[in-house]
Amino acid sequence: MQATGHRGSRDRALHAEHLRVGPLALVALGGAIGTGLRLALTAVLPGGGPLPLAVIVINLSGAFALGWLLEALRSPEPESPTRMAARLGIGTGVLGGYTTYSAFAVGTDGLLAMSDPVPGLLLSLATVVGGIVAAWCGSRAALLLRRRERDA
Repeated sequence: MQATGHRGSRDRALHAEHLRVGPLALVALGGAIGTGLRLALTAVLPGGGPLPLAVIVINLSGAFALGWLLEALRSPEPESPTRMAARLGIGTGVLGGYTTYSAFAVGTDGLLAMSDPVPGLLLSLATVVGGIVAAWCGSRAALLLRRRERDA
């Protein structure tokens, strides 16, 4: 009896949405687009200085966009295929490729290793606290737009 229960959960896991080719392709395509956007923005923003401006701008704008997207997709109804595609393709894919935790971690580590760790602490604080605030602002912006459309 236990073997059947175990097998049933294994079968469900094999058919989970995150293991299907379509959703994986959406995430991969979105990730490629997001990475290209990040590289383009990094090339445009000024470099130099102790704090990597591009990393901060990218991560904060990505947090804002993700907050906006998730609020815009929020619904009391079960997730539709269109909303799932947007969440995976744009949220996980584009914004996952666009934002850069690795550059944040490496940049912070490098700054903290300097004789003056203040820039590293500032980068950490700006990214973590700023990311939370940016995501909240993005979700509030989407909520306000939804209310404006509803009231129009």
